[in-house]
Amino acid sequence: MIYKPTNIGVVAIGRNEGDRLKRCLHSIIQQTDWIIYVDSGSTDDSPQLARSLGIETVELDFSVPFTAARARNAGFEKLLEIYPDIEFVQFIDGDCELAESWLSQAIEAFQPQPQLGVICGRRREQFPHASIYNLLCELEWDIPSGEVKSSMGDALMRVTAFAEVNGYNPSLIAGEDPELGIRLRQQGWKILRLSADMTYHDAQITRFSQWWKRSVRGGYAYAEGASMYGNTPEKHWVKESRRVWLWGLCLPLLFLVGIGCIGRWSFLLLIGYIIQLAKIFRFYQSYSWNLRDNLLYSGFCVLAKFPELLGQIKFHRNRLLKQQSVLIEYKNSTSA
Repeated sequence: MIYKPTNIGVVAIGRNEGDRLKRCLHSIIQQTDWIIYVDSGSTDDSPQLARSLGIETVELDFSVPFTAARARNAGFEKLLEIYPDIEFVQFIDGDCELAESWLSQAIEAFQPQPQLGVICGRRREQFPHASIYNLLCELEWDIPSGEVKSSMGDALMRVTAFAEVNGYNPSLIAGEDPELGIRLRQQGWKILRLSADMTYHDAQITRFSQWWKRSVRGGYAYAEGASMYGNTPEKHWVKESRRVWLWGLCLPLLFLVGIGCIGRWSFLLLIGYIIQLAKIFRFYQSYSWNLRDNLLYSGFCVLAKFPELLGQIKFHRNRLLKQQSVLIEYKNSTSA
């Protein structure tokens, strides 16, 4: 029998997650009784599924654009309304399963560190070999443990820390976790990553077009983060945004101009991409990846600069035209 801590609540969020949500909620029920599910306009039976399991469910209205940040904030508010004595809240996305005994492991790490505001663990891809895109997710989440600048969407947070910074920024369609990390650290809170498994993710990215959209969203997040904190000492995502413009636009333009001016010699400019791939490959050689995985990840890091550029352009266009951000969705929905 798994020990259920009584001072931890869980907020799960989802949108058309189907069978993934069923597995997610069942994994949570095994570890705590204090659960809130927040649904962002699902067209499947996700809300009904959650209620059938006895889980308090919040359905967000359509008057405000859906974001993961908005959903987590709504779940947090409902959790404290029903369970005001909760000291910690575990956020989890509906396409993830909570690792067995994660909550009890994480709570132990909190006890001796009063300035610790957030603890996260290892997110793993459930089916990393189902597609190369799932494998890329698995590699992306292979992050060293220790004190870090931010968590990801799945994390265990101290209620007082989360409340002190007024939670997530609900307007952000991506990059909400690093942005929250900035504000937490500004208030003196620390964020710790453990090596223990925390969640098992089901990406179900089977097509190149899905990976492309996910990368567009990443570029959008880089641009928005840089616009918010680029002029602060944090310099949040400034370098990342500059790299996107360099490799996604500047070098291709130089190549096209060079074709007209120096002909075939302009192809030498493309060597820059090979050099960049080699730099990324060398960096990840310190990880316990095999040669194939390292080459694959490094290659896609270079390729991602092109969809990330589209995301940057999309953000700046919206900003110029004062248009509201909307979700950039890439996942397939499944039936429950």
